[in-house]
Amino acid sequence: MKITVINGTEKHGVTYQLKEIFLEQFKKKAEITEFYLPRDCPAFCTGCCNCIFKGEHTCKDAIYIQKIAASLLEADLIVMTSPAYVMHTTGAMKALLDHFAYLWMPHRPASLMFAKRAVIITQCLGAGAKSTAKDIKHSLSWWGISKIKVFTGKLMKDIVWNKLTEKKRFILTKRIKRLSKKLACINYEKPSHINIMTRIKFVFCRMIQKSLHKNNSENLDGKYWAEQGWLGKARVWKS
Repeated sequence: MKITVINGTEKHGVTYQLKEIFLEQFKKKAEITEFYLPRDCPAFCTGCCNCIFKGEHTCKDAIYIQKIAASLLEADLIVMTSPAYVMHTTGAMKALLDHFAYLWMPHRPASLMFAKRAVIITQCLGAGAKSTAKDIKHSLSWWGISKIKVFTGKLMKDIVWNKLTEKKRFILTKRIKRLSKKLACINYEKPSHINIMTRIKFVFCRMIQKSLHKNNSENLDGKYWAEQGWLGKARVWKS
């Protein structure tokens, strides 16, 4: 089993502690690859659109992005972590997700993504954890991932793990361990179920690509969909 973890910050704070507790269930049976932002993706997406119009390997940051992309595609479970920064995900996480625009369903989604499972771990002092998770979940769902579990926590009094009350640490630990045990019991050799919303989005994007490919057979996205057989009868949920 392979797990890829994307840490939205290099800081070893509460989110890091929760992630470490979550991974304990998997350390003996999984190969875990971790990336820390912004260290492993230090540049912002400039919106040049080269990844969409010319191919993902033409991105100025391809040396970073394609290494992460390869790990994500090999993973059976994707873990995304981010504390809430002003009620949203970290700027470093947003910068990474922007680089993966080409993987969105309206462009060139990877068929492997549709079979994957993902977990989002986030926390905040008060409000903001849900909106932070939503930032990340929005991208994952448009990559084609249907099974996305979300862990959110409210700290309330302090943002330092060792300064939290013993009761608060116990509650957070109990909750994250419960989620970890549930996901550790899954048979990852079996592809994840593709839900109805993902199928609807896929069919809608297929209609768009079919029209674009008809008008311009050299369009990169349309050619990709045609090569996958998706403009015909093939679908990502069919073997």
